[in-house]
Amino acid sequence: MKPNVVDARVVPEGRMEVLSRLEVTKLLDTSRGGLHELFRNCSLAVLNCGNELDDGKELLERYRDFDIRVVPEERGIQLEVKGAPTTAFVDGQMIKGISEHLFAVLRDVVYVSDEVKGNPNINLDASDGITNAVFHILRNANILRPLADPKMVVCWGGHSISRNEYEYTKLVGYQLGLRGMDICTGCGPGAMKGPMKGATIGHAKQRIRGGQYLGISEPGIIAAESPNPIVNDLVIMPDIEKRLEAFVRTGHAFVVFPGGAGTAEEFLYVLGILLHPDNAGIPFPLILTGPAAAKDYFAEIDRFVVTTLGPEVRRFYQIIIDDPVAVARAAHAGIQQVSKFRAQRTDAYYFNWALNIDHHLQVPFAPTHANVRNLNLNQGQERHSLAANLRRAFSAIVAGNVKDEGIRAVEQYGNFEIHGETSILDPLDTLLSSFVKQQRMKLPGKAYKPCYKVVK
Repeated sequence: MKPNVVDARVVPEGRMEVLSRLEVTKLLDTSRGGLHELFRNCSLAVLNCGNELDDGKELLERYRDFDIRVVPEERGIQLEVKGAPTTAFVDGQMIKGISEHLFAVLRDVVYVSDEVKGNPNINLDASDGITNAVFHILRNANILRPLADPKMVVCWGGHSISRNEYEYTKLVGYQLGLRGMDICTGCGPGAMKGPMKGATIGHAKQRIRGGQYLGISEPGIIAAESPNPIVNDLVIMPDIEKRLEAFVRTGHAFVVFPGGAGTAEEFLYVLGILLHPDNAGIPFPLILTGPAAAKDYFAEIDRFVVTTLGPEVRRFYQIIIDDPVAVARAAHAGIQQVSKFRAQRTDAYYFNWALNIDHHLQVPFAPTHANVRNLNLNQGQERHSLAANLRRAFSAIVAGNVKDEGIRAVEQYGNFEIHGETSILDPLDTLLSSFVKQQRMKLPGKAYKPCYKVVK
């Protein structure tokens, strides 16, 4: 069935209203050159806000006639869209929040191309160079707020969760909002939307204006997790590794709700950082939480990381079941520790420079069949390195589940093969099987076809 579409022109509001002729020329190059496909795909994802799709390949094929072009004018630019989803419009006018997200995509795609990649002052082969790139992208997007006290809570969790779990994320967000905390998520639906929705009510009751609802995405995942309408600050990082680093550099406390492979990837990424000896003593509030029905889910997550990484990992997180108030209080107390720690060291509140992120966690991992097959999932390596490799395994599963490129690779070459020691693969297989059984790999009602095979 052919989707309902509309053609329109959109005028930017904000930083891109006033542009030099050189900048306009660069934007025209974006429409006509190699960046056009990237810009088009991310723009379509933004315009698809509110539609229930978690498959990048399906979205691109459903709207295969969609296109977007930069139109120059004497005073700046306009965007011409053709074949866009009608849900992005009201009475022929694009919804304001979607329009803002559309120009955020343009801003970040152009900035990364012009100012980050190929910049001799930003060495993307070195750890500090990658961190520098993350900082500059966030600063260019006006994400960093240097005069604000620490209050950003990063909320992770699945886009495919039950109604009960979704309602719980709203309750937690509400309690966080009542305590003046802002919310950052992966910007999609489910556990990424619920905390923001709850926080808006908490902020409204406390008469808090200017609350920040930050969404951080990347080109490969945005089609499956279109920005939800509450996001008022959107930034598109170049790849999943820089997206993850942006989370941990900007967040002050971290709350993990139930989820699937993507949530496990995020949790393992953080454990890979906290297990590194250089980060000993740095406050990093990390809370796992869900409703009573999710108790077994977190028991499985806890069992998996303890079995593979050792019981010492438990010192890095706490599990709170069915108590939104306790979660909010724990997050607030953790942020107070972060604030005191950074004040003593005269560190920035808005960007966690002190945290050491191993280069192994920063280098983009291409989820090819060969790369997945060659992952080192064996004992006999440092714990933070094993966590990083486990993170990559889950990243490949996310790619095969929802990313256009990953889905096509699996269709062409078959399932990703995950090899390693039995002591690691057995608990991994058990955890993944539980995700499939609980329908955490795809939206409810959609049949899941595994994109991986655990080879013991």
